[in-house]
Amino acid sequence: MSEEIIWLFNLGFFAVGVVCFLLGLAIGSFLNVCIWRLPREESIIRPGSHCPACSTVLGVRDLVPVLSWIFLRGKCRFCSARISPRYPAVELLTGGLFFVTYLHYGPSLEMIAAMVFAAFLVAITFIDLDHQIILDGMLALLAVSGLVLQLMTGAVGFWSMWLGALVGGGLLLVLAIISQGGMGGGDVKFAAALGFWLGWPGILLGLFIGFVAGGAISLLLLATGLRGRKDFIPFGPFIALGAWIALLYGKNILAWYFSFLI
Repeated sequence: MSEEIIWLFNLGFFAVGVVCFLLGLAIGSFLNVCIWRLPREESIIRPGSHCPACSTVLGVRDLVPVLSWIFLRGKCRFCSARISPRYPAVELLTGGLFFVTYLHYGPSLEMIAAMVFAAFLVAITFIDLDHQIILDGMLALLAVSGLVLQLMTGAVGFWSMWLGALVGGGLLLVLAIISQGGMGGGDVKFAAALGFWLGWPGILLGLFIGFVAGGAISLLLLATGLRGRKDFIPFGPFIALGAWIALLYGKNILAWYFSFLI
């Protein structure tokens, strides 16, 4: 293969990656709407995007992901109200996850499924951070989409899905009962929904990573004084982190682990 063909191939591969990143930015902008409105039981369609402070309907130049926030210096163009930097952060996070997904899977149905999964995890994470709730409707969509898309990709078998959902939800249900409120019902249902995506034993790996990450971050927050012993720290974001790692790298991690047992 000539150097020119290799160069064109690499250029095309990078161009598709950029498109996936830009798509992630756009989806992240939509997720910002979902994160704000769904917990408040507002429609994500009507009214159109508007400033929460002055209610002025925003134009196209106010809604370009990341760039609008930069050019407007983090303020509303109409009333100068501050716009949280978390808006571009969500957009960049989603764009980054889409780009990583493309690099991992390449153009494929598995890539599309993982992008859907990433979008759900981002929305669930930030809603849980803001309101300490995980919405039942969103979890139902997560479970159904996992059941459909993972069967289409063949990545997880039918019975593996149901076993993953049973084990994931059942394990956290037991922990919720033992902790007497230390873990919420939303986390239990979240783990069950993730079982349809990760199957068995992927769900155990995802939860294990989530517990390790949650414990480490909680200790760090306590050590730095950013949180006290009685402060509530939502566990949903850590479950989401573990699930994402398990989806992309779970098979490799489990293969490495079981290699020590043989």
